[in-house]
Amino acid sequence: MMIRLPTTLVGLILVVNATLVAQEPTVEVTPRPKATNRSNATSADVIVYGATPGGFCAAIAAAREGASVILLEPTDHIGGMSTGGLSHCDSNQMVRSTVMGLFDEWHTRVVKDYTDRGFEAPYNPAKKDQTRWTFEPHVAMRVTLQMLEQAGVIVLTQRYLKSVTMVGPRITSLVTNSGTFTARVFVDGTYEGDLMAAAGVDWTIGREGREEYHESLAGKQYPKRKMIINGFDAEGKLLPLVTTDDAGNEEVGDGNVMTYSFRLCLTEDPNNRLPMPEPANYDPARFEIVRRALQAGTRVGFDLYPLPGGKLDGNNSIGGQFSLGLVGGGIDWHSADEAGRKMIWEVHKQYTLEFFHFLTTDPAMPAEIRNTYARLGLCKDEFATYNHFSPALYVRESRRMKGVYVISQKDILEQPEKDDPIAISSFPIDSHDCQRVALEGEGVINEGTIFPVRRVPGQGYAYHVPYRSILPRPAECDNLLVPVALSCTHVGISSLRIEGTWMIIGQSAGIAAALAADNDLAVQELSYPKLRKRLLVQGQALDLPDVPASPVAAIPSL
Repeated sequence: MMIRLPTTLVGLILVVNATLVAQEPTVEVTPRPKATNRSNATSADVIVYGATPGGFCAAIAAAREGASVILLEPTDHIGGMSTGGLSHCDSNQMVRSTVMGLFDEWHTRVVKDYTDRGFEAPYNPAKKDQTRWTFEPHVAMRVTLQMLEQAGVIVLTQRYLKSVTMVGPRITSLVTNSGTFTARVFVDGTYEGDLMAAAGVDWTIGREGREEYHESLAGKQYPKRKMIINGFDAEGKLLPLVTTDDAGNEEVGDGNVMTYSFRLCLTEDPNNRLPMPEPANYDPARFEIVRRALQAGTRVGFDLYPLPGGKLDGNNSIGGQFSLGLVGGGIDWHSADEAGRKMIWEVHKQYTLEFFHFLTTDPAMPAEIRNTYARLGLCKDEFATYNHFSPALYVRESRRMKGVYVISQKDILEQPEKDDPIAISSFPIDSHDCQRVALEGEGVINEGTIFPVRRVPGQGYAYHVPYRSILPRPAECDNLLVPVALSCTHVGISSLRIEGTWMIIGQSAGIAAALAADNDLAVQELSYPKLRKRLLVQGQALDLPDVPASPVAAIPSL
């Protein structure tokens, strides 16, 4: 039974499911022999570190080019957010005819998984419109593992990177907590750019100032309304969940990143519903700022997207003031070690459980909304080995490489065409909150949001992702490709940070890695015409769509 939410709960998005099934695409694949002693493998032509969507697509693509491939994942979870709860595919805001290759194949296989089991197709991947594509996490996981297995990729989990061995600008091996691994070419598939950082590649974190790349969306952003509430307690101290009383100069950059959260897979079906766990040591005082906001008429809650199987995908509300995102909680994620990230992960989980508890029990919440959320629970048939809670923290941005070419606002809105494209990105420029600021006198405001910058309603600007943007500078490293923490500004990553885009960039990185390994070339020396040929063979779209001239971008606000 599908949940019916009251009109007072903003963010519910209705979905009309497609019923047609696309034919599975054919891809020219180099046959690969069956691997032996897979769990003991320590050497390959290509090693991918990080099994995010960009990482696992890089591994599959390299293997299909005939390279031997090992995919190393520091956690025990494969697939990042695509299998970790982000089950409402954001490609509905993209030019879908340009998001092809492994992304298109993966979605076609997801739909086939449903129809092969006698279920209605949840959507039609052959129809490149703006309808919403949704799926269940366990189906996404099954399809991902099948594709890796069929490609002959050796997948090893719980291999946490400890150090990198280099000879000059070349990585020779990765030292992990469970073995040392060697390869000719490496791909950093992590959200955090961990491998590139360990290899000494230049990177940045946070936000640039407006003058650095002449970006109007850089620096501090205040599109949300100020809440006319007091952000301080009786002693003049900041209330919990307020991050600062000094946001800094509007024109200047800083080290803040957009908020992290979990994507919750929920249901109200009593046959599949498990109660949301009670938070340990819940302190109602932590939510005093939220009570004040509610009294001032502020939106509080999170977005819900219907999924197959009577489930819902719960997401941080970009338009809300208080939601699933722990504003300021991810600032130290990139620099934390394995234990530190586990601690930060637990802090975010604790906040999620506390926020849900607040929504469902606190008298300050309107009864209708409180009761609606209270009907929801975790799904018995999802994430069973993780107590049914998502194992993947939504790291929306982290380190970004400072590589051969830096993608910035102008590349998205003004100069979209490049001579060396490896993918087309078209998600709107879109950033969640970075700070929550208590103002002198009275007032609290969320800072950092960039509401979607779209070419037309419901769709972002299409632009080329150049090969140069995944390349380190040659003197720093000549056998590493970085498709996820690629070279771009904060404004750039606000558009690039989508799983579908990372999948196609990752695929192109995998093809380039295999070619560089086979020809014993530095990745910067790889012939683009040769790379382009193989990208097209593997189904990538590289020509910008024929659309009317881009209008002047309007910066939206709520």
